[in-house]
Amino acid sequence: MQEICQKNRLLEDAESTRQNIMAELQQHSNNNHFPILFSFSVFSRPSSLPVGSGYEVLIQKFLSMYGDQIDIHRKFVIQLFSEEWGQYIDLPKSFAVAEKCKLRLVPLQMTMTTLGNLTPATTVFFCCDMQERFRPAIKYFGDIISVGQRLLQGARILGIPVIVSEQYPKGLGSTVQELDLTGVKLVIPKTKFSMVLPEVEAALAEIPGVRSVVLFGVETHVCIQQTALDLIGRGLEVHIVADSTSSRSMMDRVFALERLARIGIIVTTSESILLQLVSDKDHPKFKEIQNIIKASAPESGLLSKV
Repeated sequence: MQEICQKNRLLEDAESTRQNIMAELQQHSNNNHFPILFSFSVFSRPSSLPVGSGYEVLIQKFLSMYGDQIDIHRKFVIQLFSEEWGQYIDLPKSFAVAEKCKLRLVPLQMTMTTLGNLTPATTVFFCCDMQERFRPAIKYFGDIISVGQRLLQGARILGIPVIVSEQYPKGLGSTVQELDLTGVKLVIPKTKFSMVLPEVEAALAEIPGVRSVVLFGVETHVCIQQTALDLIGRGLEVHIVADSTSSRSMMDRVFALERLARIGIIVTTSESILLQLVSDKDHPKFKEIQNIIKASAPESGLLSKV
């Protein structure tokens, strides 16, 4: 019996020694790596890299994590979050990982013309503040609602996610009844002009590979404009639907669209959007989309300059 007890003690000592060695190895491994938060566009994903990893390793890590979202025709800069300044700063090329940190990859403005290709798998629709209380104030509101409904129908047919915002709905009412919101991904109340809220960013992060936003609603020079600027600042391509976007003032509307077009945002029409998304008369959903656009969109006063 004494011999058995002694043998058991030896086994327990051996197991204890093994666990201590494994713990030391794990600690050594952890000491050679630091956690890093890698952010790109609306996405943020934690990972880790060995101590001393430099600029080229960081680039490769971003490509391995976000390669399907990164446009190889664009130039980028890596930025590091500075606790001292409370914001992101450009990363020096001499940088080497030495502690836990937050990094983001920021696309620079393209020198080439934006191509504006759309596919259902990489597109999301934003419907901005199409609410009842705006009806008497917004120019040609009935027309933009009619076109907005076409876009929502098209999104349902093609399986495109839709995000809807409502500006202070407690005071300004809900989205107008003419717009069928069946199946939309998110309806979000807001007081901020831009639709790019944390909840919206979280919803975008759930859509794999999103690259393009089709944006429509009111008002062109306020919420539409600010949303578009915030989206391109996050590396997304923006298409504004001119025949489903308006303001109280036609002058405000026209100059906002001109400004946005100059910085690379695509100003287009509902029919162009829907046909581009199917791209081929042999597309299985082409007939359904054709039925939506069989009658032309209203040729309203939105065509006038001011």
